[in-house]
Amino acid sequence: PVCASFGMENLMCMCICVFVFFPPERVVPFLNRPVLPVLLLPSGQHLFSPNAICQHLTLLNEDSVNLVGELPSVRGWFKRVSQVPACEAAVQRVLQGKGLDALKNFLQKQPDYQNCLRDEGRYFFICKNESKLIVTVCNVVYVWDLFSLPQEGKRNVLVTSALPYVNNVPHLGNIIGCVLSADVFARYGRLRGWNLLYVCGTDEYGTATENKAREEGLTPQEICDKYHAVHSSIYKWFQIDFDYFGRTTTEQQTEIAQDIFWRLHERGYLLEDVVEQLRCENCQRFLADRFVEGVCPHCKYPEARGDQCDKCGRLINAVELKEPQCKVCQQTPEIRSSKHLFLDLPKLEGELEQWLEKSMGSGDWTVNAKHITRSWLRDGLKPRCITRDLQWGTPVPHPDFSDKVFYVWFDAPIGYLSITANYTSEWEKWWKNPQQVELYNFMAKDNVPFHSVVFPCSLLGAQDNYTLVNNLVATEYLNYEDTKFSKSRGVGVFGDMAKDTGIPSDVWRFYLLYLRPEGQDSAFSWADMALKNNSELLNNLGNFINRAGMFVSKFFEGHVPEMVLQDEDKRLIAQVCWELKQYIQLLDKVRIRDALKCILNISRHGNQYIQVNEPWKKIKGGDDDRKRAGTVTGVSVNVACLLSAMLEPYMPTVSQTIRDQLQAPAHCARAMLYADRGFLCSLSAGHRIGTVSPLFQKLESEQIEALRKRFGGQQQILTRSFNVVLLLFLFT
Repeated sequence: PVCASFGMENLMCMCICVFVFFPPERVVPFLNRPVLPVLLLPSGQHLFSPNAICQHLTLLNEDSVNLVGELPSVRGWFKRVSQVPACEAAVQRVLQGKGLDALKNFLQKQPDYQNCLRDEGRYFFICKNESKLIVTVCNVVYVWDLFSLPQEGKRNVLVTSALPYVNNVPHLGNIIGCVLSADVFARYGRLRGWNLLYVCGTDEYGTATENKAREEGLTPQEICDKYHAVHSSIYKWFQIDFDYFGRTTTEQQTEIAQDIFWRLHERGYLLEDVVEQLRCENCQRFLADRFVEGVCPHCKYPEARGDQCDKCGRLINAVELKEPQCKVCQQTPEIRSSKHLFLDLPKLEGELEQWLEKSMGSGDWTVNAKHITRSWLRDGLKPRCITRDLQWGTPVPHPDFSDKVFYVWFDAPIGYLSITANYTSEWEKWWKNPQQVELYNFMAKDNVPFHSVVFPCSLLGAQDNYTLVNNLVATEYLNYEDTKFSKSRGVGVFGDMAKDTGIPSDVWRFYLLYLRPEGQDSAFSWADMALKNNSELLNNLGNFINRAGMFVSKFFEGHVPEMVLQDEDKRLIAQVCWELKQYIQLLDKVRIRDALKCILNISRHGNQYIQVNEPWKKIKGGDDDRKRAGTVTGVSVNVACLLSAMLEPYMPTVSQTIRDQLQAPAHCARAMLYADRGFLCSLSAGHRIGTVSPLFQKLESEQIEALRKRFGGQQQILTRSFNVVLLLFLFT
């Protein structure tokens, strides 16, 4: 009967079925954070890579653990089954040479109650049953969750980053403002043991897609497919660890958006009105806000968009712009009338203010997010149009507006919900569960009003117990050198270009996070990037970790020496513990840039500690000196292990490389950050480390200058030309 309840009738013939359920902290959602392989082939590939099941064939309780590595018969079984032809064929079928990501995608696509892999019923059997994966190995049955869902008694954290528009290849400012910041926080939360889900995806509807399709001779859907893949590739290279990266052109998007629309309509929160819109006769279409540019009627900024001015931050109706221009053809558009639907924001203003007071008071909202939101409320809310005269979008289900689609800023935030619905059919456990779920939104400051006012009003008006944002995290802008990023002018580094520079993605992550624009705008600088790489990474962090490891290899034959702590060692440990405590407090408050400085402070303390104690000299002295050298080396290499844990959210590849070189325990990172356990001795006396090698390379001035010229675009050419003309003028 137990087997039947999991849709496994065909397992009833098995002699023994033992179900093993693991405590929640041992279940890693969706197989995407593997510990050990269930099946490791001679080729080095994994058949599938789940969570603690890989380590524990039997887990009776926390104190009774049999490790796979300690069971010779089990090791023999793994070796034998890896050579079974049916098993090898199954591996190739699933992985197709693409590694573990292919397995995850394969399992997602399998229908319920379908056998994914089977070896003639003799060795293993895999069955996907709704949100669970069921595996039998040698007549033992294991079950674990495929999807992350909120859990009773756990801290359930839902993380989103603003959906990037599908047509725009993200530049460095887009990456740090949204997905990279959210990724650091998500990785940190997982290390802390939170039950966390991080979702994002491409925003794919609107005029921009239609225009891009026309330019490239493709359909809008083909354009979305093409550029969704571009975004996915960029974020994968930057090691953005989404639980699910989806898109808005889905059936779930239509279903959820239309449901919210009808709930608003039934409760009297929608208005009808005639709207004056700008229409470009040359392009033969009404212009979306992003395709109109003109002079701001409030601050006179000459490049204000049709929906908002980037300089003063105030909302604009496109027809209010002075000297408007179509951004596609630069012609002056005409004003035309059209009937549309509006969200009655004034009617929801009181309820919104009550919710904002509670959310801002209890959550972590950045200062700019609070300021921008309050400025909207201070000016008084006005009805906001939620429909557009377009073809490519979520259709409005109302019969009187069947020729229209939803406006992107009504429709796009609903993408968070629909993307989660594509991840799991039980999406409402995340999005209609404010009692159990904490929601973090990451974005740049220009997206704040739509996430703090417009979208919350839509959900409040729908009256369906939606999860609203608890923590709204907004960055300022990242500029490029002394100007703005511009793909058309070739100015700045865009996501698809970064990997062609030869600089590792971890170094890009580090520098972007180091100058993350948290309190004010900041600027990317090639010279500063080289300086930070060479000073902070190479000479500070990398130097300390490399020296600590090399001392173990060179002076103690690769084994961590015994440690007898003296006052000086305890002072270092106290400094390290204080920095670790600061790191945790800062990241808990999403102060990502400041927390990074704690890592660099620890390695700086470590370098000073080594320099003062000189273990390379003491190792040549008497017994007491040699013991002292051993203590300094042992403490240093354990601090290096801690640094690998603290680096994991920021530089995941470097973090793993350090642990590999030190042959550190697989769970040491989580052990030190989980539940404030603090600095632990992960590498005890006698522990053998691996081969130590440098972590970073110097960025040479010639290399940096070449990159600066390569990504300077026309702006640099014009600047040089101006300088030449100026010199000629001065000296003639």
